[in-house]
Amino acid sequence: MISTLRQGRAVRVAVFGDSYGDGVWSGLQRQLPRASFDVVKYSQPATGFTRYKRLNIEAHTAEQIGSEPIDIAVVSFGANDVQGIITDEGKYGPMLGDRWKAQIATRIERFVGLLRRHHAMVYWVGLPRMREAQTDSDMGAINDFYASEMAKLEVPFIDTRPLASDKNGQYAAYLPDPKTGERTLIREGDGIHMSMTGYLWITKGLASRIRDYVDATRAIDTAPASAAEVAR
Repeated sequence: MISTLRQGRAVRVAVFGDSYGDGVWSGLQRQLPRASFDVVKYSQPATGFTRYKRLNIEAHTAEQIGSEPIDIAVVSFGANDVQGIITDEGKYGPMLGDRWKAQIATRIERFVGLLRRHHAMVYWVGLPRMREAQTDSDMGAINDFYASEMAKLEVPFIDTRPLASDKNGQYAAYLPDPKTGERTLIREGDGIHMSMTGYLWITKGLASRIRDYVDATRAIDTAPASAAEVAR
């Protein structure tokens, strides 16, 4: 990213994921100033790390980005991974079983590695609570698995559950606006996706974090040399 800043180019923020990725992209591109950031949408609905027979995310992403540099990568998958998996060796693994976890962990590690080879700082945006109890339980378990894998890979994981839950930590279709207190719709009618306002809410902190990261990088790059460095 230092090269981007030195050349005066907009910081390139690439967003990957499924339909949640679409929403995360929309939230970020509305909150990151266009004069300084180029927020690019690479997300695609109905995709995930269990659906490689439909679309191999790793190969598809490599083709999408080509040789282009990425300064920051934001990833949000999981909503379509509530199912078993066919491994790279053609074996079946039930959802969250040992074979499933081993294969998904391998695919995620390769995916993050791909982004890092493009010199990207990677963030992973988790899923909020779901309205239906079984869906919430299943997606919550997958969410927790992805969070644990991000910890191993030293990728910041953005937990959106506290951002889109009521005061008791439960699913909420409406929440009070933090500024006005007005009752505000933050979820779609399907009980799974966020409303546009909801996507703005769950990406507000990440947008601020990205701006701070860019500002800190710029400050480090433009800091005056120390006396020892000057002496050399």
